Amino acid sequence: MTENAGIIEFPTTFPVKALGRTDARLRPAVLKLVAEHANFDPERDVREHPSRNGNFVSITITFTAHSQTQLDAIYQSLHDHELVLMVF
Repeated sequence: MTENAGIIEFPTTFPVKALGRTDARLRPAVLKLVAEHANFDPERDVREHPSRNGNFVSITITFTAHSQTQLDAIYQSLHDHELVLMVF
């Protein structure tokens, strides 16, 4: 089975979203973790959205994904971080 044999055809533009409690450390941590595996422009490719009551924030980073292995590494890195509650 090849790297491209799955449902997603690579390379592709891909958004990954991390959700955490509102904390000044969350955004830099998420950006650093994703940057270890993918290239993106922090000014153009990152969106941040607070929850209605401001207790939580979601951070979405859109980048060019090149393989399922790359996506798996990003999801695992984010999932393992103490400030990240969920990854979509």
